[in-house]
Formats: sequence, C-alpha cells, structure tokens
Amino acid sequence: MVNITLPDGSTKQFENVPTGLDVAKSISDGLARNCVAMQLNGHVVDLNRKITEDTRLRLITTQDPEALEIMRHSAAHAMAQAILRVYPDAKLTIGPVVEDGFYYDIDMAPVSEEDFPEIEAEMKKIVKAKLPIQRREVSKDEALEFYRNEPYKQEMISNLDDGAISFYEQGDFTDLCRGPHVPHTGFIKAFKLLKVSGAYWRADQSKAQLQRIYGTAFFDKKELKSYLHFLEEARKRNHRKLGARLDLFSFHEEAPGMPFFHPRGMVIWNTLLDYWREEHRTAGYVETKTPLILNRELWEKSGHWENYRENMYTTRIDETDVAIKPMNCPGGMLLYNTRTHSYRDLPLRAAEIGLVHRHELSGVLSGLFRVRAFHQDDAHIFMTPDQIESEIIGVLRLVDRIYSTFGLGFHLELSTRPEKSIGTDAQWEQATEGLRSALNAYGREYKINEGDGAFYGPKIDIHIKDALGRTWQCGTVQLDMSLPERFDLTYVGRDNERHRPVMIHRVIYGSIERFFGILVEHYGGKFPLWLAPVQVVLLPINDDLIPYADEIRTVLDTAGLRTRVDDRTESLNKKIREAQLEYIPLILTIGEKEKAADTLSVRTLDGTVQYGIPRAEFLERVLAHVQTRKPDLEIFAD
Repeated sequence: MVNITLPDGSTKQFENVPTGLDVAKSISDGLARNCVAMQLNGHVVDLNRKITEDTRLRLITTQDPEALEIMRHSAAHAMAQAILRVYPDAKLTIGPVVEDGFYYDIDMAPVSEEDFPEIEAEMKKIVKAKLPIQRREVSKDEALEFYRNEPYKQEMISNLDDGAISFYEQGDFTDLCRGPHVPHTGFIKAFKLLKVSGAYWRADQSKAQLQRIYGTAFFDKKELKSYLHFLEEARKRNHRKLGARLDLFSFHEEAPGMPFFHPRGMVIWNTLLDYWREEHRTAGYVETKTPLILNRELWEKSGHWENYRENMYTTRIDETDVAIKPMNCPGGMLLYNTRTHSYRDLPLRAAEIGLVHRHELSGVLSGLFRVRAFHQDDAHIFMTPDQIESEIIGVLRLVDRIYSTFGLGFHLELSTRPEKSIGTDAQWEQATEGLRSALNAYGREYKINEGDGAFYGPKIDIHIKDALGRTWQCGTVQLDMSLPERFDLTYVGRDNERHRPVMIHRVIYGSIERFFGILVEHYGGKFPLWLAPVQVVLLPINDDLIPYADEIRTVLDTAGLRTRVDDRTESLNKKIREAQLEYIPLILTIGEKEKAADTLSVRTLDGTVQYGIPRAEFLERVLAHVQTRKPDLEIFAD
C-alpha cells in the first residue's frame, strides 16, 4: 500500500506501485493530459517515475512555472535529435535551458540561420510522433562504453562520481542527462530556432570551437507568436544599430570592448552626468576622483589580487607590479584615511565617476552591454553602525527618484555570501542582517538570491525593467565590514575612542556605458527632450530665411537648448523626413508667415503639427519641460 499526500492535504492510496501519471489519472483524465512532471518531497522528477513509498506529491501541469523550463529542456533534446538526423557526424556536448529558451553546443561544420528550416522540419516530425521520453540508469562503465565514439560525452562522464548515471531516450535518440523531461515529445507544441553563435568547449579558448544553436519553445502557439513579436521589437531597438544610425558611439578593432563616444553621444553622456550630480548634491554627497593605476600592494590589501586577479590588467612600473583598477573602492579607502574623522563627520557620502577596466573574454563582449573599459557611478558611504538602516533607505530612495525619471521600474534582490569571500562569519552575519533590516523598513518586496553577494560583502541588487518588460541588473548596494578593517579605517566616537566605520558601496547607473545602451533600447532611440542630443532643428523653407533661422537658433542656444539649422538645398519634405529619422524631438518650419508674425510651426515625432505658436511662448514651455525632465512631448497639449 502506497499513500500519496496531495498539496490540499488529501491522501490517495494505491495497492500497486503507482507512477505520477497514475496519480494524475486517478484524479481526472484532463489533469493527466496536462501533467508534465511531479514534485516528490520537494524534488522535481519525471511523471513516469515509480513511487515506491509514502510521500508528499505535487503534480506539475503546463500552467505551472516550472513546466516551461522542463519542456524547453526536452525541446533541446528534440533539436539535438533533429540535428543528428540532418548532420550524422555532429558531436553533441551540452544543451541547457536558459532564460526564454535553450541552446545546444555541438561540434559540427558551421551552420547559419538559413539551415534552420531543415532542422525545424525534422523537429516537427519528432514532435508529431509523440515519442515517449524514458529515463534509463546505467553504471559509469556502461555509460563510457555507450559513448565510446563521443569524446565530449566521454569527458563529462569521466568527471562524474561513480554510481548510477542517467540517460534519456526518445525513439532513435539517447542523451546523457539528469532530467527531468516531459512524458513525450508531443508536449513541445510551439518552437522556433533563433540564432547560432560560436562557443568554446568549457569556455576555454584553447579547446574546440563549437556551434551554439539557440531556440525557444512554448506550450501555446500564441505565446510563441507573441514572443517572436517581442524579439522583433527588441531587434528594432538594438542599441548597436541605433548607436551607429544616430551617430552616438562606435567600436573599433584597435580597442576591443572599449567604446568610442561621438559628439552626439557625449551630449547624452554629459546630460546623464549633470542629472546624476544634481541629485547627488541634493542627497548630501561630495564628489571625488582617484587614480587609474595603483600598485600591487594595495590590491593585495583589498583582497582583489587574490580574489579578482584574473579579471585585472597588470603591468610593471619602476620595477613594481601595478594594476589598472577594476573597481574604485581601494582608492576610496586611501582618500578616507588622509585625515582623522570624528563621528560628527559621519555619514560621509563620497561619490566618484570612476573609469575601470576588467578583462572580459572576446566572445562575451556585446556592444555597450559587456565592455572592458567602463565608468561606474560609484559611491562609498562611511558611517557608524547605528546609521546603517537610515543610509541604505536613503540610497534606495535616491534610486527610486533617478530610475523613475527615466520611466524605469525596478525590483530588489538580497544577495548573500558567495563561496569565495573575505571577512569573518560574524561580519557577514551582521552585514546581511543590516541589509535585511533596511529592506524590511523600506517596505518594498524583495527576493533572496543565495550566494550571489560580492566577495567582500552582501548586497542589494536592483533590477530595472525597460519599455519591453526586460529586466537589467544595474544598481547595487553592498554593505562592507571587511575593507574598513583591512585598511584600518577609524573614526573618533563620542567617547573619544577610535572605532571602525561601516561602509556602503553603491552604484545606481552601474556601468554608465551599459546604462546608456539600456536607455537607447528603452527609448528606441527616441530620447525624451531633456536627453536628446539635438533638441530642436530649424528648417527654413528657402535660402532667404536662413539668416532669420540662425537668429532664432542663437536665441534658443543662449537659453540652453541644443539647436541646429538645416540649411541644405533639399526639399522641405526631405528635411522633415530626415529629421524624423534622426529622432529630433522638435522640428520647426520657418517661412515668411512665421517670420512676419514672430511665431513658429512645431512638428513633433508623433506627426503632430501646431502652427502659429509665439516664439516667447514656445521657449517658455520648452524650457519648463526640459527643466522638469518630463518623459513625454506633450508640451503644447491643451
């Protein structure tokens, strides 16, 4: 007799040893048709697994969040099976699930997206056949023998502990896998292969380069269609393409992973920093600057040489090992120690726009999103232990103000101690509890992200959400009790004794380059008026009006607006169209009528045109709009 306890507390009894499918059928046939797996005592396993003892069971259906990941794992197997049918000499490695889909790394001749239809056709046959997916366990020796002609599988099996090894079989295909999987291939209702890229085996450039083929899958064709539409929108907003088209930035082989910002890009850059500085002055921060290169002794003291050496660029100067800074923190420690501090000086909020360099593999470089040289809007807050909660809440409120200006929502995660770390258990416990307490007092929901803290302290990760609903980890708030001790930082307390300050590391933009790229895609290149590199373009309808247009430009420039005159000998319609393609927010047409009445005809990017706006009124409204950093262009709405 096997007793199965369901989530609602009810119990089902079975005379014979049941599978999860048997349990589902005992409830209803409809439920059984929609079950993809089950959870036994907290572990997700295949639905056809036999249940040999009394247990708690939760059936996982296509409506549960775990189901999509399980099905996509099975879709990766279906893709691998199809590829072997089309390319019999291909050698399989691994095929994991990733966010929004899956991929498989395969040693094979290069393929392109033009080859996808043939692979997808085979996948459709596999799905239509509803091939049962069966788990089989074998010994390590049996597994090695089975894969005697598969070098990558042989390597993976050799690295496994002795004991049972699981295979999954579907028709003529077998793969080394932990599982779980859906009951049969028919559950893979809607799928699409998306792209292919190169990937080194084990991420090691000395090893073979593989073909990494990406795909996605859904239980519903409408969901797939919606997702493909989302991808198309994302492609239209691709910051690398928009950056080139709008003349904002570029990359060059002479400096891989190190962006070049063009004049228009620098306008946006400096506007972002002007806003950042304004908010930080209001919040009580001072601004500092530390050197780009510091010696090895400093990095050993900070712990970076031991824990971060592989990501640092190093050289020798005057017979001394030095490193280009990957982080601004150690320089901030030296600044703090230049004078004695009293408890009356704390909290001390010191901010820095610091240029840092980190070595990233060439294969992971990705426009502004993953670079080797970037600026961080760092700040280090030195405080007394009783100021922890109020200072963290202050940072979170500053984060809220800044992100809301860009129309970016966000959520919070508390990341705890990683496997590789410095500091004592007591320091970590105190720091983690400090962050937890501040988050609870802030009153906003947050998630726990176990083991993902910085090596020197726990942190609050801030994930922003853009216009397409994508999330990006940008801001972070890290509480650190280790570096103040390593650098012997102190302050004189009320008792005239020396005490150790607590320190917060925090960024809001994060990497300014990356934040720039996110904004390009968030706005689709159509920056709000206050951020636009060119805010106003003047279009005189004939050459005789060019001097008058220049006069207006001088007035607008003097008032602080970024203005230019398009005085080319092109048709007015062509000038308007090109200004719209450049996403210039305000297009002003200058004719004899406007000159005589001292008015302006204003066209906005949505195609709205308003005539006869007095110049003084235009200037007043536009300046007010820019000063308040409004995200829309409803300047002249009634």
